[in-house]
Parts: sequence; C-alpha cells; structure tokens
Amino acid sequence: MFDWGNSAYNLVITSTIFPAYYTAITTIRENDIIVSDKVNFFGFSFVNTALSNYALASAYLVVALIIPFLTATADYHGNKKVFMRLFTWIGALACCGLFFFKLDTLELGVILFALAAVGYCGGIVFSNSYLPEIATPDQQDRVSAKGFAYGYIGSVILQIICFVFVLQPKLFGITDASFPARLSFLLVGIWWLGFAHVSFAVLPKGSPNYNKLDKAKVSSGFAELKKVWAQVKEMPLLKKYLTAYFFYAMGVQTVMLVAANFGEKILNLGTSKLIITILIIQLVAILGAILMSRLSKIYGNIRVLIFVVSIWIVVCVAAYFVANQYQFYALAALVGLIMGGIQSLSRSTFSKYLPKNTPDTASFFSFYDVTEKIAIVAGLFTFGFMEELTGSMRNSVLFLGGFFIIGLILLFGVLKQERYSNLNTL
Repeated sequence: MFDWGNSAYNLVITSTIFPAYYTAITTIRENDIIVSDKVNFFGFSFVNTALSNYALASAYLVVALIIPFLTATADYHGNKKVFMRLFTWIGALACCGLFFFKLDTLELGVILFALAAVGYCGGIVFSNSYLPEIATPDQQDRVSAKGFAYGYIGSVILQIICFVFVLQPKLFGITDASFPARLSFLLVGIWWLGFAHVSFAVLPKGSPNYNKLDKAKVSSGFAELKKVWAQVKEMPLLKKYLTAYFFYAMGVQTVMLVAANFGEKILNLGTSKLIITILIIQLVAILGAILMSRLSKIYGNIRVLIFVVSIWIVVCVAAYFVANQYQFYALAALVGLIMGGIQSLSRSTFSKYLPKNTPDTASFFSFYDVTEKIAIVAGLFTFGFMEELTGSMRNSVLFLGGFFIIGLILLFGVLKQERYSNLNTL
C-alpha cells in the first residue's frame, strides 16, 4: 500500500501530466515548430527540458548525500518508520504546493518539483529496507513484484481520475486551462499521504540495534556506508552485481524519467496522448513484474536480467528513430513489459545477495539506494548535457544505450561469478 500511494507521484508528476504541463507552458511553438524552448531560472538560461532534468538530478544527489546518515540512525534506533513518514510528508506537501505552479512562478515550481522527488526517493529507501524483514528469501521475489504491481494499479486509478479533469474540464465548469493539471498535482499529494498511512499503521517499527551497531558511526553516515562497502568487497558476487546495476540503472531510470518530455517535445503528443502512453506502460508493467518474477524461478534472476537489459538496448536504438505516435505507443508497450520486471528483480536480487541475518538491512539498502541515486544523477546530467550540446533529445537517448551495453557485459560477469560460487559451495 506504500507503493500504491507513492506511485501516483511517479506516474502523474514524473511521467505524464507534470512533464506535459511544464513543457507546454515553457515552449513557444508556431505551426507545431518549436520557436523557443529556453527558460530563465534565477537569471540563468536553460533549455526547458534540460532544466527539469538538472532539477531531478540535484534532488537525487541530495538524497544520496543525506540518506546514509539517516539510515545509520534508523538501524541504530530501529525507527525507520519515522523517516518514512518524514519523507512522505515532504513529498506529498511539495506535490500539493505544485497547485500554485504557473509560468510566472517557474522558480517555485521547479524547487517544489525537486522537493517532491526528494520525498519520494527518501521514502523508497526505508520501504525497500523492510523487504528482508517482512519476507523470507523464497518469498522476496513475489513480495517485491506484488509491491510494484500494487503501485501500478493504485497510480493508474488516480491517473484516470486526473484524466477526466484534464480531458473534460467543461463538465466541472473549469475555464482556466492550467487548473486541471494543477488540480492533479494537489490530488497526488492527498492520495500519496492518505494511502501511506495504511502502511504506517501496520508495518513494524523496527528493532533497535544498540549492541550490534557502532554508535560512533551513526554520527557519520558515510562511515556506515564505508563499513557496508568493506563487507561488499568481501562478497565478489554482490560487488559485481552492484557494479552492473549501477550502469544499467543509469539507463533505466533516466529513460523512465525523460520519456514524457521526449514524447511532448519531439513528437508533440499533448497531455491526453501522453497519458494514454503512460497508462499503456503502467498496465503492461503489472504483467511484466509478475512475468519476470515467474521467469526468475525457472531461469534465475541474473539470466532474466540479462534478457531484459538486452531489450532496453533495443528500446534506446528504436527511440532514436521513432517518428509518430503509433511507433511511440508500441515502444511504450515494450518499455512497460520490461520496466516493472527490471525494477522488481533488481531489488529482490540485491536482497538475496545480502549476508544472512544481518542487522544492518537499512544500511545495506542505503548503499543500494545511493548506488541507484548516483547512477540517476549521472544519467540525467548526461541526458541534459547531450541535449544542450547536440540540440536533440534523440542523441541523448541513443547515448544512454551505451550504459545498458556496459551493464549487460557486467551482468555476464555476474553470471559467471554465480556459477563459480555455486561450484565452490558444492
């Protein structure tokens, strides 16, 4: 239910209505040709979509810097739920604040957009760390996939509600063209906050680890990460997997975050068609998450990840050549099939590679999350920089394909290491 609540942010704010609204109010077109896509942000000029990518990258960087301190504290005091609540309130209230976002309040809108990302990412860290606490190893793939599936269903329900306001504003007497989008942002904040409290009511608080963790290291979250890294270096399989994950996550997360901007700016799809596209992705992703979970039982997690990353490479190449809405819809369906699967499997694979009975679950998942956040920062900055450098988002997408290729090569190394480890065990 935590995924059910916060996934509305992921769908409406990062994937559909906000990107379409933001791009529309910051782009000047004549006869469907872009005349200007520049914006001024505190006196500095940026390409509009590059600015939103930089804002997101900055938010993820902030999370990567502060989360290590908070997860170390959470492990020590056993109060991870407190931090889940904190980040949920930050993210939900920021979404509510976006109700006031118009072109003349660009700076405020971009800041709130970044704060919403901080709230979402921070909450996910502590949510992820509950997985080994509430599910046995043989159930973690299923529980992880179920969480993502619930997230997709919950977010689609709210998206449809918002969809009605966006497409049929006259039914509700709405005359301000910006109001339906801004109302959607407000509804996301309320939805997110409301359903998150279902999880807060039933999840365990956590157990203090006063005797198992070094209190001195709580004051330095990076010292805690250093301790985790020292353990990771002694586990070749986990180390190789995290390296591979870093590179393909750089591609996956960036593509997911920029897809709507790509559709609006390059193909001029408009809000309604973007919403249809993302709904396709979300609905197919439910099946994808479940399918990949079942395939992993047959072929193993790493083999399935190799297959999925290979498809992501095809997606990047195809995106470079996509020329109309129907090709974009087909590509969206393919992305949906592999999006939920790669997220769910990546999380559960990491969970399986953790040391048995470790008390430091939050710190290990903090390390995992910092790896992901740094990958996203690198991916978003690279994407934005390539767009400003070459003048086309198509070149940026193609460049991301290189990250998937590196990740794929490294995953084959993980598979080889896994076989070696299994032989040694025998």
